[in-house]
Amino acid sequence: MLKVGVIGVGTVGTAVVQILEDNKEMITARAGTEVVVKTGVVRTLNKERGIDIALTSDPYEVVNDPEIDIVVELMGGVEGPFDIVKKALENGKAVVTANKALLAYHRYELQELAGDLAFEYEASVAGGIPIINALRDGLSANHIESIKGIMNGTCNYMLTKMTDEGVAFDAILKESQELGYAEADPTFDIGGFDAAHKLLILASIAYGIDVKPEDILIEGIESVTQDDIAFAKEFGYAVKLLGIAKRDGDAVELRVHAALISKEQMIAKIDGVMNGVSVIGDRVGETLYYGPGAGGSATASAVVANIIDIARAGGKRSPMLGYNTPLEHGLKLRSSDEIVTKYYLRIRVEDRPGVLAKITQLFGEYEISIETMLQRPASGGFANLLFSTHNALEGNMKEVLSQIEALSFVASKPVMIRIV
Repeated sequence: MLKVGVIGVGTVGTAVVQILEDNKEMITARAGTEVVVKTGVVRTLNKERGIDIALTSDPYEVVNDPEIDIVVELMGGVEGPFDIVKKALENGKAVVTANKALLAYHRYELQELAGDLAFEYEASVAGGIPIINALRDGLSANHIESIKGIMNGTCNYMLTKMTDEGVAFDAILKESQELGYAEADPTFDIGGFDAAHKLLILASIAYGIDVKPEDILIEGIESVTQDDIAFAKEFGYAVKLLGIAKRDGDAVELRVHAALISKEQMIAKIDGVMNGVSVIGDRVGETLYYGPGAGGSATASAVVANIIDIARAGGKRSPMLGYNTPLEHGLKLRSSDEIVTKYYLRIRVEDRPGVLAKITQLFGEYEISIETMLQRPASGGFANLLFSTHNALEGNMKEVLSQIEALSFVASKPVMIRIV
């Protein structure tokens, strides 16, 4: 018998307990042993949860219990969970976590602490999609050329509704909050931070590169409007929040931002609250992983799968991130100013002669070539100038946009969305 302690019996934790009970016979057959939840950790002991397990409010009761073999950490947060998981590993317990923030900041320390103990984290990225095992094990024969992921269901739902129904950003954000897709404070989702944590986990498996969220380019979807959606539709693009990891020589790009994607790309067809991750390997080519990225049952499915993996392996598995020696030698993080890509720009200006000429002159001075241009009327004597460019250097684009913003006839800060 394998005994489990669940730290954080909320939506996901409750679903973990229920799956282990409801699918007990199948799980025993697949794991080779019976799996039982001995103790759960909650903040409030007197709340009804519809499950029959022993509860405590002290997580150290679980990590210090000699009878518990696997600690499942579902608390959320960074430093508190790190201390708890560290203690569990020091006590020789295998660990399963869904905590992307913990891994975004401490994944290499945790790998060192785990040693040959099993440390599994499939549920930390894209919920029920088995992208961790696919990248770490299924594609282990490949150099990973790139990863592009829609890894936040809230943003994908909002952008899909804006595209399909013409809903304004503020209106769909309110609806998302009412439906429970977005939090009361939605910054973590719509600002791109949730997707960034997940991207860093995948990048560590693909490239062995150790960076923190503060080191990479992170932008959200707050500035996307119906003008941008209309431009995308007209020129055959979909608008998505993407996490991108890409190797080019000895440099790795890591960035999260809204992007225009050709509708011909497979990942552009992923709509609603669903997640999808495209991985290109040097031998296999492109593979695409699709499914529910959040929700109690989907996330719990990945947690329980990890518990079964640990049971099969006898509590031992090494290494956590998929490699025993440095994976790639000499790789460095590319500065965001060194990124080369195409761009979409929206510039709100006074509708008068000479404006377009001055803006295109500035583009020319920074070697930025225009591919398409549209002008759309706006209220109050203004117009929106919409551009797409050929490949340009990000540093040049930032500089020219700062100069454009300072022009007397420009009404607001220009909006830039990268085309990938």
